[in-house]
Amino acid sequence: MSSMDTPAGTPVTYPRQQEPMQSNASATREITVAHSPDSDDAFMFYGLATNKVRVPGLRFTHTLCDIETLNQKARDGDGVYDVTAISFHAYPYIQDHYALLPSGGSVGDGYGPMVVSTRAFSTSEIKSKRIAIPGTLTTAYLALQLFAPGIETDVVPFDQIIPQVLKGEHEAGLIIHEGQLTYDKSGLHRIVDLGRWWQKVTGLPLPLGGNAIRRSLGPELMSKVGEALKESIQYALDHRDEALAYAMQFARDLDSQLADKFVGMYVNERTLDYGPDGREAVRRLLDMGHKAGIIPHAAKVDFVS
Repeated sequence: MSSMDTPAGTPVTYPRQQEPMQSNASATREITVAHSPDSDDAFMFYGLATNKVRVPGLRFTHTLCDIETLNQKARDGDGVYDVTAISFHAYPYIQDHYALLPSGGSVGDGYGPMVVSTRAFSTSEIKSKRIAIPGTLTTAYLALQLFAPGIETDVVPFDQIIPQVLKGEHEAGLIIHEGQLTYDKSGLHRIVDLGRWWQKVTGLPLPLGGNAIRRSLGPELMSKVGEALKESIQYALDHRDEALAYAMQFARDLDSQLADKFVGMYVNERTLDYGPDGREAVRRLLDMGHKAGIIPHAAKVDFVS
C-alpha cells in the first residue's frame, strides 16, 4: 500500500499492485518517493507505482501529499523523502540537501496558475485585492508576486480556494491543478493566466514544479533513480490509455476527456527533458524572485547528470 495525505491531513491509503517477493531483501534499497495526489503526477509515476518499471536492487515506496506540504517537508532538516515533488519556488530553500532530477517537471507553455474571481476585475484592479493562495512556497505564489509586487494574500488549502471565492470569503483566488480547467463551470472569471503573462514577459515557459532528489544518496544512485523516473514517464506516454485509467482515481471530478487534456498539459516531452529553454526558465524565474526580494538567497540550480 502507498500512503496518502488528504488536503485535510487525514492519512488514507490506496491499493497498488503487489510487489514480487524479493529473494534477498537485504540487497534491496528502499527509495522513498513523494508526490501530490493529482492526475498528472499519478500518470507520471504510473510505471513505478505499479511495478511496470522495475530497477534491480531498488524498491520504491510512494507517499502522496499536497504540494505545499511537500515543500515544507523538504525544508525540514535535510528533508523527509529521498525523491520529492516540489514547487520550483521551494528549491532555493532546499538546494543544499537536494538536486533537481532532469525529468519529471511540470511546465506551463503559455499557460499556468490563474487568478479567478466572481467579478470581472481588470488586471490593474486585481492587484489591489487580497488573493487566496495555495501556499507561500508554491511557484504560483512566486509568479503572482512577480506580476503584482506586494499583493496581499491569504493561504488557503488549494482545493478550498474555488469554494471560498464562490462563497464570497475571498474576492479572488489563485488556482492550480485541475481548477485551471474547471473554474468556468463554477461561473468564475479568469482575471490573469500567470503562465501566459510570464511567457509575454520572458518568452519562456513557466516551470511550476519538478522532482528533487536527496544529495546524500550519492551521484551513482541519484543518476540511477533519475533514469527510473524517466522510464516511468516514458512508459506512461507509451501506454497512455492504461496510465490515464490509473490516473483517473486522482482526477478530482474531471471526466476522462478533461483528465486527458490536463495530463497532456503537464506530462509531455518537456516532462522527459526540460530542454535548454526549460532549464533557462527555471534559472530565470528563481533569479527574478531573488532580485525582487521574494527569495532571500540566490538559487544554485543543479540538475543531476
